[in-house]
Amino acid sequence: MSSLFNRIAGRNRERLAALSDGVFAFAMTVLVLGIRPPLGGIHSEADLFHALVRLAPRFVTFAMSFVTLGIYWVGQQTQHDAMAHSDRAYTWLHIAFLMGVCILPFSTALLAEYIEFRVALLVYWFNIFMVGMLLLAGWYHAKRAGLVRPDAPPNADDAFVHRVARAQALYALGAALCVFSTWWSIAVIFAVQLTYVFTPRFWPLNRL
Repeated sequence: MSSLFNRIAGRNRERLAALSDGVFAFAMTVLVLGIRPPLGGIHSEADLFHALVRLAPRFVTFAMSFVTLGIYWVGQQTQHDAMAHSDRAYTWLHIAFLMGVCILPFSTALLAEYIEFRVALLVYWFNIFMVGMLLLAGWYHAKRAGLVRPDAPPNADDAFVHRVARAQALYALGAALCVFSTWWSIAVIFAVQLTYVFTPRFWPLNRL
């Protein structure tokens, strides 16, 4: 039998949502710190242009991660909106999810620095995978523990689970392409992210 503390702790989903907003805002802001203006050795317009071109990988990884965090923020917000309240187990699952969010600036910087290295790409992919699986684990716990609102849309479960599962499968496919080139992986992962953001309503992906 659970203790009284376990039964009453972590039930306020609004406080948890506030913590999530703060963590996401911090992580999204920290991402840009990986992009520093070129200093030294700049003596002409051409020098500056070439220095900016060399920063391209950092801009690419910044954009990827910013979009990733935006997607996950929308996902966790949707999840919270479907819940009547939280509980202690869900709160800790969500804190673990936020830990993965906090790690993303590191995995982004690692990939930007070693963008042609498969290990760096796989670390980045695993970070995305971990965050997605923890978000999904929180949803499964919410359903099992009766935390979902009775008036939640009847198809919310299928839509949420399928959307996360399909995204993770496509991310994994993209990561596997690093066997040929990390740039192939980056292109596919970024394309998946943009698809989930901008897909027109009549496209099949948007229904999941």
